[in-house]
Amino acid sequence: MSDRSGDVARDETTNLISSDKVEGTSVYDTQGNDLGSIHSVMIGKTDGKVAYAVLSFGGFLGIGTNYYPVPWSALKYDTNQGGYVTGMTKEQFQGAPSYDPSADWYNRSTGWSADVDNYYGRHGVIGH
Repeated sequence: MSDRSGDVARDETTNLISSDKVEGTSVYDTQGNDLGSIHSVMIGKTDGKVAYAVLSFGGFLGIGTNYYPVPWSALKYDTNQGGYVTGMTKEQFQGAPSYDPSADWYNRSTGWSADVDNYYGRHGVIGH
């Protein structure tokens, strides 16, 4: 068993948070409705920047769950909510590019990131 006594300082500071603390964090629309939670984050291999958060909602115990890559810039952390807020509604997410993680969709579709960016840009959530 490893010593985890330094986890608090390592997992979160005033301006930084560990990915394991982001995963599972709730995502809300601007009216405070729960949209789902962050399943994972996708980080650029060369620039080290978070590019997308993968939002999950629907289903039960992972069965029938939908996964939506969302540009990181479309999410803002709200300390009052204790989660991330986006300008998207659940209905808009249902029309957004999504994938089944068992199908490894984002590795098969070479244009997936452009599809995601275009979708959220059209909805005014991120700048084009």
